[in-house]
Amino acid sequence: MHRMTALLVAAGLAISPVLVAEKAPRDYRAEAIDILESVPLIDGHNDVPWQYRQRADNRLGEIDFAGDTRELDPPMHTDIPRLLEGRVGGQFWSVYVPPAMDGPEGTRAQLEQIDAARRLIASHDELRFVETADELEAAFEEGHIASLLGMEGGHVLDNSIATLRTFYALGARYMTLTHWQNTDWADAATDDPEHDGLSAFGEAIIEEMNRIGMLVDLSHVAPSTMHDVLDVTEAPVIFSHSSAMGVTDHSRNVPDDVLDRLPENGGVVMVTFVPSFVSEAVREHGAKRAAERARLEALYIGRPQRVEAGLEAWDDANPEPRATLADVADHIDYIRDRIGVEYIGIGGDYDGITSLPEGLEDVSTYPDLFAELLRRGYEREELKKIAGLNVLRVMRANEAFAAEQTEKGRRPVDVRIDDFD
Repeated sequence: MHRMTALLVAAGLAISPVLVAEKAPRDYRAEAIDILESVPLIDGHNDVPWQYRQRADNRLGEIDFAGDTRELDPPMHTDIPRLLEGRVGGQFWSVYVPPAMDGPEGTRAQLEQIDAARRLIASHDELRFVETADELEAAFEEGHIASLLGMEGGHVLDNSIATLRTFYALGARYMTLTHWQNTDWADAATDDPEHDGLSAFGEAIIEEMNRIGMLVDLSHVAPSTMHDVLDVTEAPVIFSHSSAMGVTDHSRNVPDDVLDRLPENGGVVMVTFVPSFVSEAVREHGAKRAAERARLEALYIGRPQRVEAGLEAWDDANPEPRATLADVADHIDYIRDRIGVEYIGIGGDYDGITSLPEGLEDVSTYPDLFAELLRRGYEREELKKIAGLNVLRVMRANEAFAAEQTEKGRRPVDVRIDDFD
Protein backbone atom coordinates (compact mmCIF):
# COMPACT_ATOMS: atom_id res chain seq x y z
CA MET A 1 0.00 0.00 0.00
CA HIS A 2 1.18 3.50 -0.83
CA ARG A 3 2.43 5.34 2.30
CA MET A 4 -0.08 8.21 1.93
CA THR A 5 -2.94 5.74 1.53
CA ALA A 6 -1.86 3.88 4.67
CA LEU A 7 -1.79 7.13 6.65
CA LEU A 8 -5.31 8.01 5.52
CA VAL A 9 -6.61 4.56 6.48
CA ALA A 10 -4.94 4.78 9.89
CA ALA A 11 -6.58 8.16 10.45
CA GLY A 12 -9.99 6.70 9.64
CA LEU A 13 -10.52 9.06 6.73
CA ALA A 14 -12.63 8.11 3.73
CA ILE A 15 -10.51 7.68 0.63
CA SER A 16 -11.27 7.42 -3.02
CA PRO A 17 -10.74 4.08 -4.78
CA VAL A 18 -8.50 6.02 -7.17
CA LEU A 19 -6.14 6.74 -4.29
CA VAL A 20 -6.12 3.12 -3.19
CA ALA A 21 -5.22 1.77 -6.61
CA GLU A 22 -1.51 1.48 -7.22
CA LYS A 23 -0.25 3.11 -10.39
CA ALA A 24 0.98 0.57 -12.95
CA PRO A 25 4.76 0.69 -13.36
CA ARG A 26 5.98 2.39 -16.50
CA ASP A 27 7.28 -0.08 -19.12
CA TYR A 28 10.34 1.77 -20.40
CA ARG A 29 11.46 -1.03 -22.69
CA ALA A 30 8.09 -1.19 -24.43
CA GLU A 31 8.25 2.58 -24.91
CA ALA A 32 11.77 2.28 -26.30
CA ILE A 33 10.66 -0.38 -28.77
CA ASP A 34 7.79 1.84 -29.88
CA ILE A 35 10.25 4.67 -30.57
CA LEU A 36 12.61 2.38 -32.49
CA GLU A 37 9.72 1.12 -34.59
CA SER A 38 8.82 4.70 -35.56
CA VAL A 39 12.28 5.84 -36.74
CA PRO A 40 15.24 3.81 -38.00
CA LEU A 41 17.87 3.04 -35.41
CA ILE A 42 21.04 3.64 -37.45
CA ASP A 43 24.17 2.05 -36.01
CA GLY A 44 27.44 3.51 -37.25
CA HIS A 45 29.75 0.52 -37.06
CA ASN A 46 29.44 -3.27 -37.12
CA ASP A 47 32.31 -5.58 -38.13
CA VAL A 48 30.41 -8.64 -39.34
CA PRO A 49 32.15 -8.52 -42.77
CA TRP A 50 35.53 -8.89 -41.05
CA GLN A 51 34.18 -11.87 -39.09
CA TYR A 52 33.42 -13.57 -42.39
CA ARG A 53 36.97 -12.94 -43.61
CA GLN A 54 38.59 -14.15 -40.39
CA ARG A 55 36.37 -17.16 -39.80
CA ALA A 56 35.51 -18.31 -43.33
CA ASP A 57 37.78 -16.51 -45.82
CA ASN A 58 34.66 -14.69 -47.05
CA ARG A 59 32.87 -17.93 -47.95
CA LEU A 60 29.43 -16.77 -46.91
CA GLY A 61 27.86 -20.23 -46.83
CA GLU A 62 30.06 -21.26 -43.90
CA ILE A 63 28.27 -18.96 -41.43
CA ASP A 64 24.47 -19.01 -41.19
CA PHE A 65 23.72 -15.34 -40.63
CA ALA A 66 19.98 -16.10 -40.53
CA GLY A 67 20.59 -18.54 -37.69
CA ASP A 68 22.01 -18.19 -34.19
CA THR A 69 25.66 -17.11 -34.40
CA ARG A 70 25.96 -17.39 -30.62
CA GLU A 71 26.59 -21.08 -31.25
CA LEU A 72 29.87 -20.34 -33.05
CA ASP A 73 33.25 -20.57 -31.32
CA PRO A 74 33.79 -17.84 -30.35
CA PRO A 75 30.22 -16.56 -30.48
CA MET A 76 29.32 -13.58 -32.64
CA HIS A 77 27.34 -10.56 -31.44
CA THR A 78 25.22 -10.24 -34.58
CA ASP A 79 22.77 -12.25 -36.65
CA ILE A 80 19.53 -11.41 -38.40
CA PRO A 81 17.17 -12.64 -35.65
CA ARG A 82 18.94 -10.49 -33.07
CA LEU A 83 19.12 -7.48 -35.40
CA LEU A 84 15.35 -7.73 -35.72
CA GLU A 85 14.93 -8.16 -31.96
CA GLY A 86 17.11 -5.08 -31.40
CA ARG A 87 14.96 -3.06 -33.84
CA VAL A 88 17.95 -2.10 -35.96
CA GLY A 89 16.64 -0.05 -38.88
CA GLY A 90 19.89 0.96 -40.55
CA GLN A 91 23.37 -0.48 -40.28
CA PHE A 92 26.71 0.80 -41.54
CA TRP A 93 28.60 -2.44 -42.12
CA SER A 94 32.31 -1.82 -41.65
CA VAL A 95 34.34 -3.08 -44.61
CA TYR A 96 37.50 -3.08 -42.52
CA VAL A 97 41.03 -3.79 -43.72
CA PRO A 98 43.84 -3.75 -41.11
CA PRO A 99 46.69 -1.24 -41.58
CA ALA A 100 49.14 -4.12 -41.97
CA MET A 101 47.54 -4.57 -45.38
CA ASP A 102 48.68 -1.47 -47.22
CA GLY A 103 49.64 -0.55 -50.76
CA PRO A 104 48.12 -2.68 -53.52
CA GLU A 105 47.46 -5.51 -51.03
CA GLY A 106 45.26 -3.20 -48.97
CA THR A 107 43.38 -1.94 -52.01
CA ARG A 108 42.69 -5.49 -53.15
CA ALA A 109 41.53 -6.48 -49.65
CA GLN A 110 39.20 -3.48 -49.58
CA LEU A 111 37.61 -4.58 -52.85
CA GLU A 112 37.18 -8.07 -51.42
CA GLN A 113 35.54 -6.74 -48.26
CA ILE A 114 33.12 -4.55 -50.21
CA ASP A 115 32.28 -7.55 -52.38
CA ALA A 116 31.72 -9.79 -49.35
CA ALA A 117 29.50 -7.24 -47.62
CA ARG A 118 27.41 -6.63 -50.72
CA ARG A 119 26.99 -10.37 -51.30
CA LEU A 120 25.97 -10.83 -47.67
CA ILE A 121 23.36 -8.09 -47.93
CA ALA A 122 22.01 -9.42 -51.23
CA SER A 123 21.68 -12.95 -49.86
CA HIS A 124 19.19 -12.02 -47.11
CA ASP A 125 15.73 -10.62 -47.76
CA GLU A 126 15.72 -8.90 -44.37
CA LEU A 127 18.61 -6.68 -45.50
CA ARG A 128 18.53 -4.09 -48.25
CA PHE A 129 21.55 -2.34 -49.72
CA VAL A 130 21.09 1.45 -49.74
CA GLU A 131 23.27 4.44 -50.60
CA THR A 132 21.19 7.51 -49.66
CA ALA A 133 19.09 8.82 -46.80
CA ASP A 134 15.90 8.53 -48.86
CA GLU A 135 16.70 4.92 -49.75
CA LEU A 136 17.41 4.18 -46.08
CA GLU A 137 14.07 5.55 -44.94
CA ALA A 138 12.23 3.73 -47.73
CA ALA A 139 13.87 0.43 -46.81
CA PHE A 140 12.93 0.95 -43.16
CA GLU A 141 9.32 1.77 -44.03
CA GLU A 142 9.15 -1.46 -46.04
CA GLY A 143 10.41 -3.53 -43.12
CA HIS A 144 14.03 -4.06 -44.17
CA ILE A 145 17.28 -3.37 -42.34
CA ALA A 146 18.82 -0.67 -44.51
CA SER A 147 22.44 -1.64 -45.10
CA LEU A 148 25.24 0.78 -45.92
CA LEU A 149 29.01 0.36 -46.21
CA GLY A 150 31.65 2.23 -44.24
CA MET A 151 35.39 1.99 -44.94
CA GLU A 152 37.62 1.94 -41.86
CA GLY A 153 41.03 3.35 -42.72
CA GLY A 154 42.32 5.56 -45.52
CA HIS A 155 45.45 3.43 -45.98
CA VAL A 156 43.47 1.34 -48.49
CA LEU A 157 43.48 4.25 -50.95
CA ASP A 158 47.19 3.66 -51.58
CA ASN A 159 47.41 7.48 -51.71
CA SER A 160 45.09 7.67 -54.73
CA ILE A 161 42.07 9.98 -54.93
CA ALA A 162 40.93 8.03 -57.99
CA THR A 163 40.73 4.95 -55.75
CA LEU A 164 38.60 6.94 -53.30
CA ARG A 165 36.12 7.76 -56.06
CA THR A 166 36.04 4.13 -57.14
CA PHE A 167 35.23 2.88 -53.65
CA TYR A 168 32.45 5.46 -53.42
CA ALA A 169 31.05 4.24 -56.74
CA LEU A 170 31.03 0.71 -55.29
CA GLY A 171 28.85 1.88 -52.42
CA ALA A 172 31.15 2.99 -49.59
CA ARG A 173 29.37 5.90 -47.92
CA TYR A 174 31.88 6.88 -45.28
CA MET A 175 35.61 6.58 -44.84
CA THR A 176 37.41 6.63 -41.50
CA LEU A 177 40.54 8.59 -42.36
CA THR A 178 42.91 6.39 -40.36
CA HIS A 179 42.81 3.26 -38.30
CA TRP A 180 45.26 2.86 -35.42
CA GLN A 181 48.26 3.87 -37.55
CA ASN A 182 48.93 7.14 -39.35
CA THR A 183 48.46 7.29 -43.08
CA ASP A 184 50.84 9.23 -45.32
CA TRP A 185 48.47 12.19 -45.02
CA ALA A 186 46.73 12.06 -41.62
CA ASP A 187 47.66 11.38 -38.00
CA ALA A 188 45.90 8.68 -36.00
CA ALA A 189 44.94 8.95 -32.35
CA THR A 190 47.01 5.90 -31.39
CA ASP A 191 50.26 6.56 -33.27
CA ASP A 192 53.11 9.03 -32.89
CA PRO A 193 52.28 12.25 -34.79
CA GLU A 194 53.89 12.80 -38.19
CA HIS A 195 51.86 15.51 -39.90
CA ASP A 196 50.57 17.65 -37.02
CA GLY A 197 47.11 16.57 -38.12
CA LEU A 198 46.15 16.62 -41.78
CA SER A 199 48.64 17.16 -44.59
CA ALA A 200 47.95 19.23 -47.72
CA PHE A 201 47.20 16.03 -49.62
CA GLY A 202 44.87 15.06 -46.80
CA GLU A 203 43.02 18.33 -47.30
CA ALA A 204 42.59 17.41 -50.97
CA ILE A 205 41.07 14.09 -49.92
CA ILE A 206 38.56 15.88 -47.68
CA GLU A 207 37.72 18.25 -50.52
CA GLU A 208 36.97 15.32 -52.82
CA MET A 209 34.97 13.45 -50.18
CA ASN A 210 32.82 16.56 -49.76
CA ARG A 211 32.42 16.93 -53.52
CA ILE A 212 31.16 13.39 -54.04
CA GLY A 213 29.09 13.27 -50.83
CA MET A 214 31.15 10.73 -48.89
CA LEU A 215 30.90 11.12 -45.12
CA VAL A 216 34.17 12.02 -43.40
CA ASP A 217 34.57 9.76 -40.36
CA LEU A 218 36.83 11.12 -37.60
CA SER A 219 36.85 8.09 -35.33
CA HIS A 220 40.44 6.82 -34.89
CA VAL A 221 42.09 10.12 -35.89
CA ALA A 222 44.20 12.37 -33.66
CA PRO A 223 42.62 15.52 -32.16
CA SER A 224 44.91 17.60 -34.40
CA THR A 225 43.45 15.81 -37.42
CA MET A 226 39.92 16.35 -36.11
CA HIS A 227 40.55 20.09 -35.85
CA ASP A 228 42.21 20.31 -39.26
CA VAL A 229 39.27 18.51 -40.88
CA LEU A 230 36.78 20.78 -39.14
CA ASP A 231 38.76 23.75 -40.48
CA VAL A 232 38.45 22.63 -44.11
CA THR A 233 35.35 20.46 -44.50
CA GLU A 234 32.33 21.95 -46.23
CA ALA A 235 29.91 19.30 -44.95
CA PRO A 236 29.05 17.72 -41.58
CA VAL A 237 31.32 14.94 -40.29
CA ILE A 238 30.65 11.81 -38.27
CA PHE A 239 32.44 9.85 -35.57
CA SER A 240 31.22 6.36 -36.44
CA HIS A 241 32.24 4.74 -33.14
CA SER A 242 33.70 7.05 -30.49
CA SER A 243 32.67 8.33 -27.08
CA ALA A 244 33.45 11.35 -24.89
CA MET A 245 36.98 11.95 -23.57
CA GLY A 246 35.49 14.13 -20.85
CA VAL A 247 34.02 10.95 -19.30
CA THR A 248 36.70 8.39 -20.18
CA ASP A 249 40.15 9.72 -21.00
CA HIS A 250 40.87 7.28 -23.82
CA SER A 251 42.79 8.46 -26.89
CA ARG A 252 40.04 7.12 -29.15
CA ASN A 253 37.40 9.38 -27.65
CA VAL A 254 36.40 12.90 -28.67
CA PRO A 255 37.94 15.73 -26.62
CA ASP A 256 35.80 18.59 -25.34
CA ASP A 257 37.31 21.22 -27.64
CA VAL A 258 36.31 19.11 -30.64
CA LEU A 259 32.82 18.45 -29.25
CA ASP A 260 32.40 22.20 -28.87
CA ARG A 261 32.95 22.67 -32.61
CA LEU A 262 30.35 20.12 -33.71
CA PRO A 263 27.28 22.39 -33.50
CA GLU A 264 28.83 24.76 -36.03
CA ASN A 265 29.73 21.85 -38.30
CA GLY A 266 26.49 19.92 -37.75
CA GLY A 267 28.23 16.58 -37.27
CA VAL A 268 27.37 13.59 -35.08
CA VAL A 269 29.26 11.54 -32.48
CA MET A 270 27.97 7.97 -32.68
CA VAL A 271 28.60 6.81 -29.11
CA THR A 272 30.31 3.44 -28.99
CA PHE A 273 30.11 0.51 -26.56
CA VAL A 274 33.83 -0.42 -26.40
CA PRO A 275 34.43 -1.09 -22.66
CA SER A 276 37.76 0.75 -22.36
CA PHE A 277 36.26 3.75 -24.19
CA VAL A 278 33.23 4.06 -21.91
CA SER A 279 34.58 3.02 -18.50
CA GLU A 280 37.50 4.77 -16.82
CA ALA A 281 37.92 1.77 -14.49
CA VAL A 282 38.30 -0.58 -17.45
CA ARG A 283 40.71 1.81 -19.18
CA GLU A 284 42.90 2.13 -16.09
CA HIS A 285 42.88 -1.64 -15.53
CA GLY A 286 44.09 -2.18 -19.09
CA ALA A 287 46.90 0.34 -18.65
CA LYS A 288 48.02 -1.31 -15.39
CA ARG A 289 47.97 -4.74 -17.02
CA ALA A 290 50.07 -3.47 -19.93
CA ALA A 291 52.54 -1.97 -17.47
CA GLU A 292 52.76 -5.27 -15.59
CA ARG A 293 53.45 -7.16 -18.82
CA ALA A 294 56.21 -4.68 -19.70
CA ARG A 295 57.71 -5.11 -16.20
CA LEU A 296 57.67 -8.89 -16.47
CA GLU A 297 59.17 -8.85 -19.95
CA ALA A 298 62.01 -6.63 -18.70
CA LEU A 299 62.60 -8.93 -15.72
CA TYR A 300 62.44 -12.21 -17.63
CA ILE A 301 64.02 -11.52 -21.02
CA GLY A 302 63.88 -14.60 -23.22
CA ARG A 303 61.61 -16.47 -20.79
CA PRO A 304 58.10 -16.04 -22.18
CA GLN A 305 56.67 -18.82 -20.01
CA ARG A 306 57.76 -16.97 -16.88
CA VAL A 307 56.18 -13.79 -18.23
CA GLU A 308 52.87 -15.53 -18.93
CA ALA A 309 52.85 -17.20 -15.52
CA GLY A 310 53.45 -13.87 -13.83
CA LEU A 311 50.73 -12.19 -15.87
CA GLU A 312 48.31 -15.00 -15.04
CA ALA A 313 49.01 -14.46 -11.34
CA TRP A 314 48.46 -10.72 -11.77
CA ASP A 315 45.14 -11.37 -13.52
CA ASP A 316 43.99 -13.60 -10.67
CA ALA A 317 44.80 -10.85 -8.17
CA ASN A 318 43.35 -8.05 -10.31
CA PRO A 319 40.08 -9.12 -11.96
CA GLU A 320 39.03 -6.88 -14.81
CA PRO A 321 36.09 -4.59 -14.00
CA ARG A 322 33.07 -4.62 -16.30
CA ALA A 323 31.71 -1.65 -18.18
CA THR A 324 27.93 -1.31 -18.05
CA LEU A 325 25.03 -0.03 -20.09
CA ALA A 326 24.85 2.86 -17.61
CA ASP A 327 28.42 3.85 -18.54
CA VAL A 328 27.36 4.20 -22.17
CA ALA A 329 24.34 6.26 -21.12
CA ASP A 330 26.69 8.51 -19.14
CA HIS A 331 28.54 9.39 -22.34
CA ILE A 332 25.28 10.23 -24.05
CA ASP A 333 24.34 12.41 -21.07
CA TYR A 334 27.68 14.18 -21.21
CA ILE A 335 27.46 15.05 -24.90
CA ARG A 336 23.83 16.12 -24.54
CA ASP A 337 24.66 18.38 -21.61
CA ARG A 338 27.64 19.91 -23.38
CA ILE A 339 26.37 20.45 -26.95
CA GLY A 340 22.84 19.00 -27.25
CA VAL A 341 21.06 15.85 -28.42
CA GLU A 342 21.23 16.99 -32.05
CA TYR A 343 24.83 15.77 -32.29
CA ILE A 344 24.52 12.24 -30.87
CA GLY A 345 24.15 8.88 -32.59
CA ILE A 346 24.94 5.23 -31.83
CA GLY A 347 27.94 3.20 -33.06
CA GLY A 348 28.14 -0.07 -31.15
CA ASP A 349 31.22 -1.70 -32.76
CA TYR A 350 29.63 -5.13 -32.41
CA ASP A 351 31.76 -8.01 -33.72
CA GLY A 352 34.77 -5.71 -33.78
CA ILE A 353 35.55 -6.22 -30.08
CA THR A 354 35.79 -9.24 -27.78
CA SER A 355 33.94 -7.95 -24.72
CA LEU A 356 30.97 -5.64 -24.25
CA PRO A 357 29.31 -3.76 -21.40
CA GLU A 358 26.91 -5.59 -19.12
CA GLY A 359 23.45 -5.10 -20.59
CA LEU A 360 24.71 -4.52 -24.15
CA GLU A 361 26.05 -7.99 -24.94
CA ASP A 362 24.73 -8.18 -28.50
CA VAL A 363 22.66 -6.34 -31.10
CA SER A 364 19.37 -7.40 -29.52
CA THR A 365 19.95 -5.00 -26.60
CA TYR A 366 19.54 -1.57 -28.21
CA PRO A 367 16.04 -1.15 -26.73
CA ASP A 368 17.53 -1.57 -23.26
CA LEU A 369 19.84 1.40 -23.84
CA PHE A 370 16.95 3.56 -24.98
CA ALA A 371 14.87 2.36 -22.02
CA GLU A 372 17.64 3.58 -19.73
CA LEU A 373 17.63 6.96 -21.46
CA LEU A 374 13.87 7.18 -20.93
CA ARG A 375 14.42 6.48 -17.23
CA ARG A 376 16.87 9.36 -17.20
CA GLY A 377 14.24 11.73 -18.48
CA TYR A 378 14.91 11.91 -22.22
CA GLU A 379 11.90 12.89 -24.28
CA ARG A 380 10.57 10.77 -27.11
CA GLU A 381 11.58 13.30 -29.78
CA GLU A 382 15.10 13.51 -28.35
CA LEU A 383 15.49 9.75 -28.59
CA LYS A 384 14.28 9.74 -32.19
CA LYS A 385 17.12 12.13 -33.01
CA ILE A 386 19.70 9.97 -31.22
CA ALA A 387 18.39 6.78 -32.82
CA GLY A 388 18.64 7.92 -36.41
CA LEU A 389 17.26 11.33 -37.31
CA ASN A 390 20.58 13.06 -36.55
CA VAL A 391 22.46 10.70 -38.87
CA LEU A 392 19.84 11.11 -41.60
CA ARG A 393 20.31 14.87 -41.32
CA VAL A 394 24.07 14.52 -41.76
CA MET A 395 23.63 12.20 -44.72
CA ARG A 396 21.21 14.59 -46.41
CA ALA A 397 23.51 17.55 -45.82
CA ASN A 398 26.39 15.71 -47.50
CA GLU A 399 24.17 14.56 -50.36
CA ALA A 400 22.81 18.08 -50.89
CA PHE A 401 26.28 19.59 -50.91
CA ALA A 402 27.46 17.04 -53.48
CA ALA A 403 24.43 17.68 -55.69
CA GLU A 404 25.07 21.42 -55.51
CA GLN A 405 28.67 20.92 -56.61
CA THR A 406 27.53 18.84 -59.57
CA GLU A 407 25.09 21.57 -60.59
CA LYS A 408 27.89 24.11 -60.38
CA GLY A 409 30.08 21.97 -62.62
CA ARG A 410 32.76 21.50 -59.97
CA ARG A 411 35.35 19.14 -61.35
CA PRO A 412 36.95 16.20 -59.54
CA VAL A 413 40.09 16.85 -57.53
CA ASP A 414 42.99 15.90 -59.80
CA VAL A 415 46.13 15.83 -57.68
CA ARG A 416 48.60 13.22 -56.49
CA ILE A 417 50.48 12.97 -53.24
CA ASP A 418 53.79 13.68 -54.94
CA ASP A 419 52.40 17.05 -56.10
CA PHE A 420 52.98 18.21 -52.51
CA ASP A 421 56.23 18.77 -50.67
